[in-house]
Amino acid sequence: MPTPNPRAEPQPLDWAKAQPEKLPAPTYWPFVLALGLTFMFWGLLTTWIILVAGVIIFIIALAGWINLLRHE
Repeated sequence: MPTPNPRAEPQPLDWAKAQPEKLPAPTYWPFVLALGLTFMFWGLLTTWIILVAGVIIFIIALAGWINLLRHE
């Protein structure tokens, strides 16, 4: 009985392409969302003005990102 060769190349299977084939376009919305989240946590430690600014930035970025994804 022959022993299997551990260095043998794996045989290619009938694999399908990964989906989606088209990647979404790059956008700045995830960065702006993270910036708003950072301001929110910073505002929790310092003052309510920074907290409110973070909430506003977060809401605008979330709405912008969702709107962009809806129209793709």
